Amino acid sequence: MGFSFKTLLSLFPLVWVMLMQETSGSRHYYNVSNNIKGRKQAQNGCNLFQGKWVLDLSSYPFYNSSQCPFIDSEFDCLKYGRPDKQFLQYSWKPDSCNLPRFDGVNFLGKWKGKKIMFVGDSLSLNMWESLACMVQASVPNSKTTYVRKDPLSFVIFEDYGVTLYMYRTPYLVDIVRETVGAVLNLGSINGGNAWKGMDLLIFNTWHWWTHKGQSQAWDYIRDGSELYEDMDRLVAFNKGLTTWANWVDNNVDPNITKVFFQGISPTHYE
Repeated sequence: MGFSFKTLLSLFPLVWVMLMQETSGSRHYYNVSNNIKGRKQAQNGCNLFQGKWVLDLSSYPFYNSSQCPFIDSEFDCLKYGRPDKQFLQYSWKPDSCNLPRFDGVNFLGKWKGKKIMFVGDSLSLNMWESLACMVQASVPNSKTTYVRKDPLSFVIFEDYGVTLYMYRTPYLVDIVRETVGAVLNLGSINGGNAWKGMDLLIFNTWHWWTHKGQSQAWDYIRDGSELYEDMDRLVAFNKGLTTWANWVDNNVDPNITKVFFQGISPTHYE
């Protein structure tokens, strides 16, 4: 798509492995689709992106969802009586090495005093909730401050000064109110003011871009001075992500902040 910023495309089980290896914000390029970085890692003995999900009865799950205050009730499968629990006990196993088990105390120690923010739609929301629950289960007696608000929510693990933020924005670019109604502005990203000053930013977007008719959240799409009732969604997506990439280039210091851009999640209505 011609983005100038070298984003990190990754799978959630691997994000934290890479973060635990490095906390400074240098630019890297992880391309899962063609495995460029994966081939380089394979030369060093471990390709994190090539592997499979395996049953891990001894280590998983990391937490009981019904005992975690950060999970939305609609995502708490156990609370509503889902009978099978085996889906909670799978771990990612690279073909050429073993990943360390998640250690919340170690994680908090390495990210002490840091600010981590997820930005995006339901995929980011679920991962923010899951990480917060994983950390809480590791340090159950740690003092926390929890604020749930739209669009910005956060959990502070006060004993370590680590803050986990979630900023809900399904499109990354803004939906604004104009005289014609709700407008998806492909060139506007005012919401980015809340993303500044983070040590780690994890972005995602896509699912909601495909919604049409009554399920879409806008009445019109703005592209510069032009206003459209609709446009090719891949074109709109390209323009919106270009606006996002320009925001990153103009507002993020890679020596301070590490940036991930995640891939696309399957729909979760069924």
